Amino acid sequence: MNDNFNIPQIHPDEPTKKDLPVYMQVPPQPAIPATPKPVMPKVKKTHKKLKIALGVVFAFTLLLFFLFYSAYDQSQKLVASARILKDSVATKNLDEVNKKLTLFENDYRSFSKAYSRIEWLKVIPYFGSFVSDGGKFVDAGQEGLYLAKKGVEVAKPFADLIGFSTGGGEAKQETAEDRINFLINSTEKLAPELDTLEVHIKKINGKLSGINTAKYPRKIGKYEVRSLLESGLLGVSLTTEIFSKAKPIVADVPTLMGVNTPRTYLVIFQNDKELRPTGGFITAYSLLQVDKGKLNPVSSDDIYNLDSKYNPSIPAPDPIVKYLKGPYVLSKYLRLRDMNWNPDFSESMKMFVAEIDKVGLRGIDGVISVDTQVLVNLLDVIGEIQVPGFGAFSNKIISECNCSQVIYELESFADVEGPIVWDPAGTGKIIYAPANYENRKKIIGPLMNAVIANAMAQPKEKMPGLLEAGWKSILGKNIMFFLFDEKMQANMGTFGATGSIVRHTGDFLHINDANLGGRKSNLYVTQEVLQTITFDKNGQAQKTLEITYKNPEKYDGWLNSVLPNYVRIYVPKGSKLTSFEGAEEIFDAYEDLDYTVFPAFFQLRPQGVIKLKVVYTLPIKKGKKYDLYVQKQPGTVAFPYTVTLGKNTTEFLLDGDKSLSF
Repeated sequence: MNDNFNIPQIHPDEPTKKDLPVYMQVPPQPAIPATPKPVMPKVKKTHKKLKIALGVVFAFTLLLFFLFYSAYDQSQKLVASARILKDSVATKNLDEVNKKLTLFENDYRSFSKAYSRIEWLKVIPYFGSFVSDGGKFVDAGQEGLYLAKKGVEVAKPFADLIGFSTGGGEAKQETAEDRINFLINSTEKLAPELDTLEVHIKKINGKLSGINTAKYPRKIGKYEVRSLLESGLLGVSLTTEIFSKAKPIVADVPTLMGVNTPRTYLVIFQNDKELRPTGGFITAYSLLQVDKGKLNPVSSDDIYNLDSKYNPSIPAPDPIVKYLKGPYVLSKYLRLRDMNWNPDFSESMKMFVAEIDKVGLRGIDGVISVDTQVLVNLLDVIGEIQVPGFGAFSNKIISECNCSQVIYELESFADVEGPIVWDPAGTGKIIYAPANYENRKKIIGPLMNAVIANAMAQPKEKMPGLLEAGWKSILGKNIMFFLFDEKMQANMGTFGATGSIVRHTGDFLHINDANLGGRKSNLYVTQEVLQTITFDKNGQAQKTLEITYKNPEKYDGWLNSVLPNYVRIYVPKGSKLTSFEGAEEIFDAYEDLDYTVFPAFFQLRPQGVIKLKVVYTLPIKKGKKYDLYVQKQPGTVAFPYTVTLGKNTTEFLLDGDKSLSF
């Protein structure tokens, strides 16, 4: 080793950085972090929580499945029970119905209990509203069950009146008159029961009234959903309304039928085959006394005989003078027989009653109007009747007129070939009358007596049919009442039995026709009505109304002839006419009975067609709901109507007043 080569010595205990030559110094190195100890995931704990969560979801789903399945299973049993109940109703035995109703009630309780277990789901947004609706239906069903059982109990004494029996045993041989008298004398006991029934009917309506059908789908598969719900809810609402309106009339029955004090009514016969504003030409009248439910015709006569005693003093409406002519050529004052010119039957009768008082026809308690359709409805139940001195009357269609035999015979007796001329000196004598004139007054009394006697003598099994005929006649305005007792008249009015023009705040339509000298052409004339409702850019409602009149039969110069028709179209007050096509004469619009009226005149020939097209603007703005009320003219048959609003089209036969909502 070379001693001259001096290498510094580094003592292991005293080495310092500064003592080393620069070339030997090691630059400082960054600290290397310590490798962390691996952390293993808590697999066991996470799996446990997941299993618990899945278990809860599964258990909840399973619970829901069993709850819904239980409700579904009970609903199927309820449907089967309902079918059995329906079949029992077909037996027309109230005892059998009551038994099946008890079984149905038990199944309903089980279903209600099953449904209550899922009702807590109504708190869930959206879905919960359907569950809530279901609960409302279940609650309403409970009320309906009570109503049904109470109804059966109340109906038992009157079972045969509605075509039911009440168990075994030999039935008493009673007539329709016996049962009517029983019904009349039972109304005082019946009234409190009806109050109870009304309470539960209103409860049902109240529970269901808040259901919004718009949220339901129109269809599920091939099954209608929304329309079915809407029909059901509307049915409940209408039932509530009808019951409320009918109940006061039941309370009035004893008074109407002379239970405590005899009542006398003036019955006027309106010939609907010669159509006039309130149903037909007033051809005859009769006095009818009712004493403790028994109907006793007092007298009857021709309207012309009553007119012969009357001194006209009221100016006749211009259309009667202009188109009807006859006696109005010499004197422009209204005759008694033409005093039903106001389309509102009650308003017409106010004038008529005041004027007949001047010729000594007093001591009556009201006026009842009937037309030929009432007779047809009754003969459908009674069958052929014999009228002493006049032969047989039936509803058999005959070739002579292509109409019912009874209508043909009535028109034969009632028809007057030519005018009746009274002595202008006021002696009350007839200077000229057609050969058939005397038959007009002779047939009314005997025919009325025969119809009443036959109807009252029918076996009690015919009672449901007779009641249905009466009900049908009232709904169709073939029977109308004008009672002097204001309270009873108001009750009749709420039930639509007074022929009054309804006051409606929405859209309204009443077409009123008057045959002014067209023989009995209305026996054949038909009518078809189309309404199309649109809205302009400002949301104003506009309507196109098309009325098609047809007379398919040939001219015969007796029943069927040229029809001079004066038509008045009643629409909402403030409506503005845009155009009117198809009529021979169109007159200025005016206001009447709180409506705007569009009047016109045309002549319809046998085998002819007339089409009126009326366009007008209504005082109605577009909104969420559109209401339309269509009022039927008395004396008309069920003509077809079609209403179109946007994509909605409704078709129906106008067999009574109709309320529509879009």
